[in-house]
Amino acid sequence: MLNTFTVSFFGHRMIDNALEIENRLEHLIRTLLREHEYVEFLVGRDGEFDQLVSSAIRRCKREYRSDNSAHIWMLPYITAEFRDNEESFRDYYDEIEVCEAAAGSHFKAAFQARNRAMVNRSHLVVFCIDHHSGGAWQTFQYAQQQGIPYINLHTTALEELE
Repeated sequence: MLNTFTVSFFGHRMIDNALEIENRLEHLIRTLLREHEYVEFLVGRDGEFDQLVSSAIRRCKREYRSDNSAHIWMLPYITAEFRDNEESFRDYYDEIEVCEAAAGSHFKAAFQARNRAMVNRSHLVVFCIDHHSGGAWQTFQYAQQQGIPYINLHTTALEELE
């Protein structure tokens, strides 16, 4: 059985310094792929940061190493967009999971329930936050309360990601 290291990602919908953040993401992902036997990358699909994360994961898997990781889209519940494009989504992600804790929640609470479930499953949580409001900030506070190790790419220097 593989020793799995799970990482989840959260950030604000809009990112000011996208190129710099993408470079930090790629550096971190390559480091994780090099240092761990198997890595689960848990992602959402809810904003610019999530898109940067998924692009960086796919690029690193293609250019660096693809045999020891899974790119997993965590849905809070099944959406019409997913139903209408399921085949394309299954081609893009290695796995797609619907979070049980979130699927039973009211739709307004489902994203926070999904985020907490992702944090609880993670060995490391990667954030890109620069202000103290919104779902990513709430998830950051939750990760701190749970004592889960985290990195904030908005404030972490590239050298610190090794």
